[in-house]
Amino acid sequence: MRSKRMADKPSRGLVLYGDGLTRFVNPSHTHLHSLAAQSVCGFLSLPHFPPTENVDGTTSGESQDKCITPTISERFMGVRSALITENIRLRACGGKLGLSVLQSNKLINNSSSLVDSPVNLVAMELLKLLGIQGEKVLDTSQFDLVFVHVGACEEGQVGKYTEYINSLVGEIISKAKPESEIGSRLHLSVVLSFGDTSKDDESIFSLSNKNRNMDSNFASLFPSQSYRMKGSNPRSNVRDYCPMMIAQWQDAVTRKDTVETFSFQDFLKNGGNLTIPADRFVHEVAFKLWKAPKYGA
Repeated sequence: MRSKRMADKPSRGLVLYGDGLTRFVNPSHTHLHSLAAQSVCGFLSLPHFPPTENVDGTTSGESQDKCITPTISERFMGVRSALITENIRLRACGGKLGLSVLQSNKLINNSSSLVDSPVNLVAMELLKLLGIQGEKVLDTSQFDLVFVHVGACEEGQVGKYTEYINSLVGEIISKAKPESEIGSRLHLSVVLSFGDTSKDDESIFSLSNKNRNMDSNFASLFPSQSYRMKGSNPRSNVRDYCPMMIAQWQDAVTRKDTVETFSFQDFLKNGGNLTIPADRFVHEVAFKLWKAPKYGA
């Protein structure tokens, strides 16, 4: 289904990232499922871990010296962005990429942890960072784009984190009602990842399952999706299983597909956004903020 209209002003972007939470979404997480049913849904493909990557997810010092990455502001027309996380490594990474790294206790007074803060107050403060107060979108804002990381790094806490991000989605959507000023200006992305993977995952959560029932005589005629290509050449390092799952919603701007639940199989069968490389995700969001040319153009 096509959107009813295009935004006549740049959007403000909010990205909620549930780190390692995909497996723990269940039928009780109704806000996540409701969001998926209103959104355009798909996947962000990930690479295999490179040989230079350590077990803890950091690269060697030699690799870092050779890799000079422009800041997000340099890449996307001066976009002002912030990262909220309690993960020490992500704080360091965000700082190197030019994001303003905010502490949760600065967001909510007297709270040492984001997930221990009242979810309605967190939602209000996140929107305030984007210049959204009450039912109005102000002409000026502290940031154009805010990333919120909710991590499953503590054993036994994944249920708590999943419930929290579900509740946070509910609060955000309740404030960005359809046909409201906020709903038409707020571009919301919810990204959930699998975290650690196993050998069994390669077949259970495979992106190639979608074409498994295709007649073998026609398989060679089926075009490769763009996430497998870089220019005119196939990408050499594409992981075909356990991608990040993403639902994106902005009232009357994003399309709506036929997904009904926030689940891998539903996204695979009914998602309208298919799969893009994870390294192109920020470009997709920046386009909605009028900070990048259209993806693929």
